[in-house]
Amino acid sequence: MAETKEVSLHQRLLKVQSEIGAISKKANNPFFKSKYFDINMLIAEVLPILNKHGISLLQPIKNGEVCSAISDGVEVIESSIQLPEINDPQKLGSAITYFRRYTLQSLLALQAEDDDGNLASGRVPQKQKLTESGFQAVMKSDRDTALKAIKTREISPNHLSQIKSKFNI
Repeated sequence: MAETKEVSLHQRLLKVQSEIGAISKKANNPFFKSKYFDINMLIAEVLPILNKHGISLLQPIKNGEVCSAISDGVEVIESSIQLPEINDPQKLGSAITYFRRYTLQSLLALQAEDDDGNLASGRVPQKQKLTESGFQAVMKSDRDTALKAIKTREISPNHLSQIKSKFNI
């Protein structure tokens, strides 16, 4: 009988994050003359990648909070924010949409590509640091995931050495 390897939600999330990379802000805000993530575009971008790795996404409103939650059927990771007291349904709907976008961004640690500033100035956005739990997940993963982590994360010299050694990179 072949041995099956359990993959934790955190390990799956690491793979998802390495596939998503930086997301472009495509929706225009004419009032502030800026760009932002539209919630529908954001979900269209991340949901197929989450589902590919066996992760579901829910965004319920519970106990006066907007919540973004991911689950693999065993573990759950959540990010939530308290809704302000708003009596105007139109304004409440806008707040819910705004908070759905930002709890999802926070939950998945999404990086925004600053189309205007970074591309115009030639600056490259900084990589996110690989956390200790992220390092542990990489060490339990496969070579492809390790390569993606090296490309997309800032990794301490010690951890980088261990990753390269383990995966013969």
